Amino acid sequence: MSEKLQQRMYGLVPYNISPIQQGIQFGHAVVEYGLAFGDTTLYQDWAKLDKTFIILNGGTTNPKKNSEFYGTLNQARDVLRDMKVQYESFYEPDLGDQLTAVVFLVDERVYDKKKYPPYDDIMHDPIDERNYYFDLFGDDANKILQMREFLSQFRLA
Repeated sequence: MSEKLQQRMYGLVPYNISPIQQGIQFGHAVVEYGLAFGDTTLYQDWAKLDKTFIILNGGTTNPKKNSEFYGTLNQARDVLRDMKVQYESFYEPDLGDQLTAVVFLVDERVYDKKKYPPYDDIMHDPIDERNYYFDLFGDDANKILQMREFLSQFRLA
């Protein structure tokens, strides 16, 4: 693809803190992301052009030293790691070092389903689903479908 893809900064936050605290924790994690990946073209393009935040309810959380009883937010972070997604986390010292935000950039092929519609047997009956997505996304098809599936389990915070 020669044109730049729009990006959004997605983040997962715990359900049980106030909306303002969810935004603050998300902001802390965005700063961590900037420190880790701020020199990348992807981050610079997002920061200069897109600047859109999407904050999602990540469910429950636990302190980083309590890996025996991971909350859903902790589990989601591990899924992102396993998917090899660049992400950053924030652990709030005032909440017992609980994981309070995980952020990551997502390109438009994941979230813009008008421009990049999901497979539909009725509309695309002469082509199978795998070929449809490969034609649409090329070598990134598996990664994009995996992220679509991952994000489908979360709702706005």
